Amino acid sequence: MQKNSKITGIGSALVDILINESDEFLFSLGKKKGGMTLVEDRDIQKILSTSEQKPIVVPGGAACNTIVGVASLGGDARFIGKRGSDDYGKNFEQALVTSTVEPLVSTSSSPTGKVLSIITPDAQRSMFTFLGASTELDPASITSDMFKDTAITMIEGYLLFNKDLMMASLKAAKNAGSLIALDLASFEVVNASKEILDNIVKEYVDILIANEDEAKSYTGLDDERKSIEKMALNVTYAVLKVGSRGSFVSYNNKIIQITPQTGEAPKDTTGAGDLWAAGFLFGLANGFSIEKSGQIASACGYEVCQVMGAHLDQKAWSRIKKLI
Repeated sequence: MQKNSKITGIGSALVDILINESDEFLFSLGKKKGGMTLVEDRDIQKILSTSEQKPIVVPGGAACNTIVGVASLGGDARFIGKRGSDDYGKNFEQALVTSTVEPLVSTSSSPTGKVLSIITPDAQRSMFTFLGASTELDPASITSDMFKDTAITMIEGYLLFNKDLMMASLKAAKNAGSLIALDLASFEVVNASKEILDNIVKEYVDILIANEDEAKSYTGLDDERKSIEKMALNVTYAVLKVGSRGSFVSYNNKIIQITPQTGEAPKDTTGAGDLWAAGFLFGLANGFSIEKSGQIASACGYEVCQVMGAHLDQKAWSRIKKLI
């Protein structure tokens, strides 16, 4: 692994809005369980107005969640994104600073982006996303200096919706000498990005991360072993997350099974993949073995499923740090 251990994330600066609701409520919105749907700000407000549940509001965004997790583990972390100049945006950036993340966050007069996550009784979350100011991050503003001293760059799959920004990020990070990790984010993102995704993975990506649905959409295969083998064709590390059964990592033509941490039933899976990535990338960047990195990742994923949202308290982080 590289000499430095900084992990830089680039992605959507979003605020997470979380509500617990029934399957019937979700289905009444015409939403398939899981995944992510792009909406307008007014759509989120309309959904909230029809629910009797009180929402929880916390900073979010896939890459941001991962980077905050890296910093909470004691890692050197940086986040690149764009927020609104409203209170949502100010609170978002202050939360990064509080978490010891270096913010390279520009501002816009547009509203800060939001993600409404509806959490059903089985702890699955279904997301409605208003990207807002986050979409205004200018590809021309992305430079290699933003990725200076970076061992691994974490690029969230949602950037695939903005091809110019995705390509600018990939090229700048690669020119800075960073490894690139791409989380496929959602099966809907994969399905919408097939035209460019294969070439991006082949040319730029070193670490490819997917859950079962995303891997199936990406490879077209149901068989897990064949799926991760196909994922691994053009990358150094391929990761297939299989929920409560743990995960698999392909490296050097070898597939390593990562045992999940077990305990209480999950309360909410929001941020589980993001925090798993935080643990795994933190381990790789600091020279740990795949098995050790996977163990830290599993602990991060387990702990975040015990709370609402993607943010853990210090007691949870202390438990995880005992593994380091």
